[in-house]
Amino acid sequence: MPNIKKEETIRSIKEDAKNASAIWVVDFRGLPVKKTEELRRSIREAGGCVKVYKNTLTAIALSELEMPAIDDILEGPSAFVFCGDDPVAPAKAIKTFAQDNKSLVIKGGIMDGRAVTAEQVTEIAELPSREELIAMLLRTMQGPATGLVRVLNGPMEAFARAVNAIKDTKVA
Repeated sequence: MPNIKKEETIRSIKEDAKNASAIWVVDFRGLPVKKTEELRRSIREAGGCVKVYKNTLTAIALSELEMPAIDDILEGPSAFVFCGDDPVAPAKAIKTFAQDNKSLVIKGGIMDGRAVTAEQVTEIAELPSREELIAMLLRTMQGPATGLVRVLNGPMEAFARAVNAIKDTKVA
């Protein structure tokens, strides 16, 4: 029979998982405290949060939420990165940190109701962020409008150049 503290922890995990767009699991074994704080800070700045829970309690919480089982990656010390609206930015922060600190190992995670492997997390980290995608979309949408304005402005520019040329010849 679970005790009250474990039930509270499971409730906390469920709350974090419900509000997350993705959950990345990393092995932080061997990271010094300063590096762990640096990792937490970089993920927080990217819109995520890092929490350490027991693997068994996490498995119980995920099964209660009917999320995919990730028992194969819930082995050994695990830190869970709960992503906000944009799962790409925290994945980028993890990947960048892992490149500089070989002690951090990406194990996998959950995104869009499916289990994700470590390789897939790395691929997700290489995607443009949400803001970059929005900017790309806006550029694409503005392209035809900008072209239309230039085409419509062309005759007026030609007329202005012609009037200016006539003025220059009259002055001379």
